[in-house]
Amino acid sequence: MRVPRPERPTGQLEELAYRRAEALFAAAYPDGDVGRWGASKKSKHPLGYWYDPVSAERPVIFIETLCCHAKGEWAGKAFTLEEWQKFSLRQVFGWLRPDGTRLYRVVFIEIPRKNGKTLEAAGVGLYLLVADGEHGAEIYSAATKKDQAKLVHDAAIAMVRASAQLKRYVRIYRNNLHCSRMGSKFEPLGADSNTLDGLNPSAAIVDELHAHKDRSVLDVLDTGMGARRQPLLWEITTAGLYDPESIGWLQHEHARQVLQGALEDDAFFAFVAAADPGDDWSKPATWQKANPNLGISVKADYLARQCRKAEQQASFRNTFLRYHLNLWTEQKDTWLPIETWNAGDVVCSRLQMAEREAALAGEVCYAGLDLASKVDIAALVLAFVRPDTSIDLVCRFWVPEERILERARKDRVPYDAWRRDGWLLATSGNVIDYDVIKTEALALAGMHKLQEIAFDPWNATQIATQLAGEGLTMVETRQGFRTLSEPSKNFEGLVREKKLRHGGHPVLRWMVANAAIRADENDNIAPSKRSSADRIDGVVATIMALSRALVHGARPSIYETRGAIELG
Repeated sequence: MRVPRPERPTGQLEELAYRRAEALFAAAYPDGDVGRWGASKKSKHPLGYWYDPVSAERPVIFIETLCCHAKGEWAGKAFTLEEWQKFSLRQVFGWLRPDGTRLYRVVFIEIPRKNGKTLEAAGVGLYLLVADGEHGAEIYSAATKKDQAKLVHDAAIAMVRASAQLKRYVRIYRNNLHCSRMGSKFEPLGADSNTLDGLNPSAAIVDELHAHKDRSVLDVLDTGMGARRQPLLWEITTAGLYDPESIGWLQHEHARQVLQGALEDDAFFAFVAAADPGDDWSKPATWQKANPNLGISVKADYLARQCRKAEQQASFRNTFLRYHLNLWTEQKDTWLPIETWNAGDVVCSRLQMAEREAALAGEVCYAGLDLASKVDIAALVLAFVRPDTSIDLVCRFWVPEERILERARKDRVPYDAWRRDGWLLATSGNVIDYDVIKTEALALAGMHKLQEIAFDPWNATQIATQLAGEGLTMVETRQGFRTLSEPSKNFEGLVREKKLRHGGHPVLRWMVANAAIRADENDNIAPSKRSSADRIDGVVATIMALSRALVHGARPSIYETRGAIELG
C-alpha cells in the first residue's frame, strides 16, 4: 500500500515517516489488500500487527466533526485536519497488536511553530477522554510549567465550549475536563505542580519537550502508566538548543534513528518535519519542507519577514532556524561575523589608541566591570557617547602574571604578545590583584567624567564597595535578559552600523570572535559565557557600560531609531 505523500517538498525525516508506514503495510499486506472494515485475518505481519481502518478513522472523524477552532480567522469553524495530521492519526490509532490494543505507545511529533500541533494534541486529548473506550481514563497535558501545560488543555476547553455535542458529555471545571459517562478526566500538569506522585495516567500529552531540562516529568508519566492496557505518550515539540543530555535531544535522536532504521522500536511513532542539512534557509522551498501547514496556519509573508530579520540580525538567526525550520542549533555559534567587527573601525597602534584616549579627557562616560574570574581575565570598559551617536571605547584588561605563558602555550592565545605591546596588563602572582584594578579605575575616573560603573556582583562585591567608598557610583548589574537584552541588541546594532569605535583592540577583537549568545522564546538575548568558544569578558563589560548609557538616555536603542539593518 502506498501512503499518500504531500505535494509540497518534504525533508528527509518526514519522507522516512511515510516510507516506514509503507514498509509496515507491505509486511502485513504484501498483496496490498487492507480491507474496508478491518484486516486482522488477512495480516501476514510476522508479529501479528494488523491495521484496522475503523480504528484509524475514528479520531479523524471525531476531531473534524466535534472540534472547532476558537481563535483567529477560523474561530467557530470546524477543525479540518490536514493530510499530514490524518496520516499521523491513522497510523497511531489504526495499527493494532494481536490482542487488539494499539501498536504505538509513544508518539513523537516535531514540527515548527504555528503548524497546528497544539490544536491537534487538544483534539487527541478529547478523543481519549470521550471516545477511546478507556473507563477511568486519566489524560494529562504536561510541560515544564503548569502555565505551558495549560496551552493544550485550554485549547481543549475552548473546543468543548464551542461544541454542543461535546458539552453533552464533558463538564468543565477549574483545570479539569470530566466525562462522567466514562469516569475519565483531562488535566494540565506542570513540573512545578505540588506533586507528580500517585498518578495513574492512561495518556499524556507532553508539550514543548525541547524545553524540559531533564526527563523527570517524562519518567513520572511513563512509570505511572504501568497498569494501563494501552497507554499513550504523545510528545510534541519544536527543535531546541543542542544539549547531548537533554531529554528533547535524546528523543529527537531516537526518532531519527528509528526512522532511518538504525534502531528498531515498533511502539514508537515519529513524525519530524524539518529543513535538511545544506538547504538554503532563505529559500521558500526550504520553508515548505519544514512547515506542513505553510499557507494554512503558517503564512508565507510572515516567514518572509522572519527570514529577513534573520538575515539582518545574526542574533535572530538561530531563533529562525529553530522555531521556523525545526533545526537544532548550538549556542556556541558565534554571534557577530568578525569581518563585520573589523570593518567598523580602523586598526590603531598602541600609540594611536593612547592619543584617542587622551582626546576623550573630560568627556562623560559610563563603564562596565567584569571580574568573572580571578585566574584569567578581568575587564573594565568605558563607553563615551559622541554627538553623532557613535560610541568610543576605552578598554583595560588584566591577567595574573604567572598564567600568561601557560595560556599562550596551552591555548595558543598570544597573551605574552598582548602584554608586551601594552594591550594586556599583568598583576603579580597567580591571581588578579584587584587593588591594581581599583587604582586604574580611580585614575580613569579622575581623567574623565565617569558617571557610573556597572558591575556583576559575582566576585566583585568587595571592590565595588571600595570604589563606592572612593566616591564612584557603582550599579549592580545582573547577567539576565531583563538587564542585558536591550544593550546587547544595541551593541549588535552599533557594530553593524559601524558606530562602535574600538580601534581594532586585539584583546576585544578576540573576545568578539569567541562570543555566543543565549536567547529566549521572546527574542531576548544576552552574551553566553558558557557557550562561547573562550573568554568574552570585554564584550560583557562593553554591554554593561551600554546598559547604563541607555538607562540615562545617552543613546536611544538603535532599533527605535531605524528599521532593518543590512549585514555589513
